[in-house]
Amino acid sequence: MNKLYSDLIYLLSCAVNGTVPDAAAVRDTDTERLYKLAKSHSVRAAVCIALESAGTEHAGFHEAMKKAVRKNIYLDMERTAIFSEFEKQGIWYMPLKGAILKELYPGNGMREMADNDVLYDSTRQHDVMEIMISKGYTAESVGKNHHDIYHKPPVLNFELHTVLFGEYHTESLFSYYSDPMRLMKKDEDNSFGYHFSDEDFYVYMTAHEYKHFSAGGTGIRSLLDCYVYVKEKGGVLDWEYITEQCSQLEIADFERERRELAMKVFSSGMLPELTDSENELLMYYLTAGTYGTFENSVKKKLQGRSKAGYILRNMFPDVKYMRASVDFVDKCPLLYPAGIVYRWGRVLTKRRRYLATILKVMKKNDNR
Repeated sequence: MNKLYSDLIYLLSCAVNGTVPDAAAVRDTDTERLYKLAKSHSVRAAVCIALESAGTEHAGFHEAMKKAVRKNIYLDMERTAIFSEFEKQGIWYMPLKGAILKELYPGNGMREMADNDVLYDSTRQHDVMEIMISKGYTAESVGKNHHDIYHKPPVLNFELHTVLFGEYHTESLFSYYSDPMRLMKKDEDNSFGYHFSDEDFYVYMTAHEYKHFSAGGTGIRSLLDCYVYVKEKGGVLDWEYITEQCSQLEIADFERERRELAMKVFSSGMLPELTDSENELLMYYLTAGTYGTFENSVKKKLQGRSKAGYILRNMFPDVKYMRASVDFVDKCPLLYPAGIVYRWGRVLTKRRRYLATILKVMKKNDNR
């Protein structure tokens, strides 16, 4: 592992464990390159806390930290205001992912957030859209996917989920979470809010991570989230229950391997000796960036599939995919053939890098 990756892991470990990094080690760090790497993984705020505790100031890291704190505050305030409207109109809701995880990190803003994720009563989709628009949001996408997307400048983004996983995700994930209400527990301090138990939240965060991991990949922040959650709650979690649920989801091996790696990597300032498989897994996290890479996605899709099969699937995706990606096909599925032609034209004229990446990965795959 190169020094830059080692420095990132060391500083993240110091940040979440509340330890001060060695000043000499920090001085030996290439902070400009570290900044770019931390940005690609959405962990600049955590790295900043570690650097500044060792007396190292960096304008880029400091500004990113301030922005992360401000954004988290804005998102919290807006989420509270929106939930207040849901309460008035009798719409059930449950916050997800980062909104919960960030509270477990030791510092405000340390866990950066891109948006607010919320599961809500899908039968009230139109009412929710009216609420969001009345609050100044633009409805970027509603009813086209398993979540609706709303934006309000400059930094407020909401993903309001009608379901936790769509039909186009793996069957085990989709079927397990097809009725999330069976897992949800009623909040005590409101009328329509819900939450998962600690065990079910962990299972869901693992399933969500696996969705990204098995597609384009997911970055080091996901591994850090796992460490922070297990560090804070692992001693009281019902691991037998968690293992059983992950087995039903067909992610039990992934859960165990990812958890063991997270605890090894972040538990101390010194990076421990890793097995070959652990090192490979860690490098997959370190090279993916926050939301993975398209190249990883192509590699995953090529596994166990012929080149011809992959090409045909990309040239002629199913109607569900086309309805989600092309507006006029969503309005009239009979226009699927026209949508295919439109998709080809878009790839050839506007998404040449997309096509170039596919060809590049296919060539590499042929050479193995």
